[in-house]
Amino acid sequence: MAATALAPGLLRRLARKGHARQGADPARLSERFGQASAPRPAGGLIWINAASVGEVASSLDLARELEAATGARLLFTTTTATGAETLARRLPQAIHQFQPVDSPAAVRAFLDHWRPDLALFLENDLWPRLMIDTAQRGIPIAVINARASRTRARAPRAVAALLGRAALISTQDATTAGQMRALGLDPGRILDTGDLKAAANPLPADSAALEALQAAIGTRPVWLAASTHAGDENAVIAAHRSASLAHPDLLLILVPRHPQRGADLAAQIAAAGFSIVRRGTGALPDPETQVYLADTLGEMGLFYRLAPLAFLGGSFGPEGGHNPYEPAALGAAVLHGPGVANFAQAYEGMGLAGAAAKVADADDLGRQVADLINSARLDRMRAAARSLSRDGTQARHDLLTRLLPLLRRV
Repeated sequence: MAATALAPGLLRRLARKGHARQGADPARLSERFGQASAPRPAGGLIWINAASVGEVASSLDLARELEAATGARLLFTTTTATGAETLARRLPQAIHQFQPVDSPAAVRAFLDHWRPDLALFLENDLWPRLMIDTAQRGIPIAVINARASRTRARAPRAVAALLGRAALISTQDATTAGQMRALGLDPGRILDTGDLKAAANPLPADSAALEALQAAIGTRPVWLAASTHAGDENAVIAAHRSASLAHPDLLLILVPRHPQRGADLAAQIAAAGFSIVRRGTGALPDPETQVYLADTLGEMGLFYRLAPLAFLGGSFGPEGGHNPYEPAALGAAVLHGPGVANFAQAYEGMGLAGAAAKVADADDLGRQVADLINSARLDRMRAAARSLSRDGTQARHDLLTRLLPLLRRV
């Protein structure tokens, strides 16, 4: 649950700084204060609040099915520019606005303009003012793909009061469903669908781009460092140096979580002595390239198809890890650091299945990469990863069955 015990003025200052830091369009800053930049369409409107890339991606299949079943238009709100860009590529017909800050004026302006007929809040990105004011207007609320949270243990009454406003709560697992029941919430409103991320369709890839990269790489061994942050990259660079001693022609594809960091990251990699090519310049790797820096957005499906082994970033720093089901769905074995609180159960399950392995530090990462490349163990991990990808049709059907009556009551 997001905390909003901040003065409105401070919220506005933080929003301005965050908007600029993300490289978001300055002309759209006012959206964060509830000022719409698009008209409300006629007819039904389903609002989906999805914080960033992962939440957007996990909700796309459900959103498409809701759109097809109801004829309603879709409004997505995100806090990040990367979430907005993901939506524009993968669901271009949807309307996007940046999420308003959790102040009375911003929330009121947002709801006055958009007047949604159903509000879906993804995972644990729950903003008190936004949810309370939405409920007070009689707009049905559903919390989708909720996961276990320490906040529920620390402040159970506050969380129960907020979640009690939801007509439906779908959970990622039985543990989370149990947490919800322990809060005293109506069991009839709790639906354990399993993690929608595990049920999502594989990430897409442009076939021509895939063929071009496959031709450029040839038979070289490849590993991927995906969605990296500053806390990951020193370890990844050191690990690549170590693994390259065992595999001199090894290619690292490094995909930063935020592509706008590409120039600084390229300088860091070059300073470490590696031959580097940036995808952001339109170039392909050549036989001398040691690191291919993929400082582009929306191509992760391409890189998971190229690399049989992926280290997932956000796991050596405070970020809490990123979605391991995305590489698994495309048959990539997963390595990760110790910091995966956001997906703890997913990583635990993948580890038990033999699809993922935890690494302690840069040295351990380098050893694991060197040992796994072209090994029978890597083949077994990849097969285990594929087996974890599940058909999400039934889970989404169950969810739709519960959501549609909420929309029709409006």
